[in-house]
Amino acid sequence: MTSKPINNKKRILAWSLYDWGNSAFATTVMAGFFPVFFKQYWSAGVEQSESTFYLGVANSLASLIIVLLAPLLGAIADRVSHRKRFLIFFAFLGVCMTALLPLVAKGEWQWAVLFYVMATIGFSGSVTFYDSLIVFITEPSHYDQVSALGFAMGYLGGGLLFALNVWMTLSPELFGLADAAEAVQLSFVMVALWWALFTVPLALWVTEPDRRGPGSVAAIRGGLAQLRETFSEIRALRVVFLFLLGYWCYIDGVDTIVRMAVDYGLSLGFSSDSLIVALLITQFVGFPAAIGFGWLGKRIGPKRGIYIAIAVYTLIVVWASRMDSEREFYAMAIAIGLVQGGIQSLSRSLYARIIPAGKSAEFFGFYNMLGKFAAVLGPVMVGWVGMASGNPRIGILTLLLLFALGAFFLSRVNIDEGRRRAEELE
Repeated sequence: MTSKPINNKKRILAWSLYDWGNSAFATTVMAGFFPVFFKQYWSAGVEQSESTFYLGVANSLASLIIVLLAPLLGAIADRVSHRKRFLIFFAFLGVCMTALLPLVAKGEWQWAVLFYVMATIGFSGSVTFYDSLIVFITEPSHYDQVSALGFAMGYLGGGLLFALNVWMTLSPELFGLADAAEAVQLSFVMVALWWALFTVPLALWVTEPDRRGPGSVAAIRGGLAQLRETFSEIRALRVVFLFLLGYWCYIDGVDTIVRMAVDYGLSLGFSSDSLIVALLITQFVGFPAAIGFGWLGKRIGPKRGIYIAIAVYTLIVVWASRMDSEREFYAMAIAIGLVQGGIQSLSRSLYARIIPAGKSAEFFGFYNMLGKFAAVLGPVMVGWVGMASGNPRIGILTLLLLFALGAFFLSRVNIDEGRRRAEELE
């Protein structure tokens, strides 16, 4: 049985502060400094297209591991009400691995990949359980706005720390640092501390229904049985199945752009400083834009809001394949900031509407599994096509297919039907 969610402002704020904290990893490490530092420091002397391929493989490997783990962990967490405990465990893993990155010496790209993969597993694993907790902190009528608040807080929190980190790399002497490399290494430590600090409010104040579960072995066995049952339910729940297919496709394009944008700009010959500043612009544009998409979802519905974001992303991909100046990269960063948080927050709130609340961790396990499985293919696809053709512009165009397929499957999703079927399973 599940308790009825209450719109408790303290819980909602504590929940959204986790996005404030973990987004520092997504921004400073994943999208910002790691690709630059990997290419220019850890893989110094390696040919550019080859280092891009290694980076794509690192992202894909982390995603593949989450694909294999998330649904089973979700099934176990639902049975014993341990969503928050699993979140804290994965957050701790991510924090520790991020803190180890500064210890990797120049040229040791293999160690950098190992720590990055483990940190990304921690980040992605924690997000699975973070997403699943939304059904216990607010009512369905507020899903769009609360989901948007989480992403908006992520953009602002991650953006503030990223701004400080960028300042440190551009003017290391002001902070008593020897050079930009030392500033980047210190930034990784700051991300770990920031992430850990803003996990505390969620750990203290966010609650879930108390359910006394079986022992560990019995929970794993029960989780496996429930996983098979939920997989069958997803196949039977036509609306959920169609939405997940669409989400799988279009979020692949979104995640690939997030993870590979800086590397793509470097491949075109743009300066790393300009690319980092462009990412910073995306963060601060993304804060009000995510809030705006929450309002938009409430007015026109999350499905139409997602269509708008997909259309903008399609134009962005075509534009990226033709750009030839850093000024255009800045403009594209603004465009991405306008829709990135919106497509993510509305996808989460739409999905929360069409799944049984009592099985939220497991269903969100599948949700994140498909998102990460898509990210297994996307970065490798872009990197491989770019390397095979010798032209990164051709590689980026492969994302058009993913956005088109995403829009097609989304058009088959009936939200009202999905909500009725989810209520029948409660």
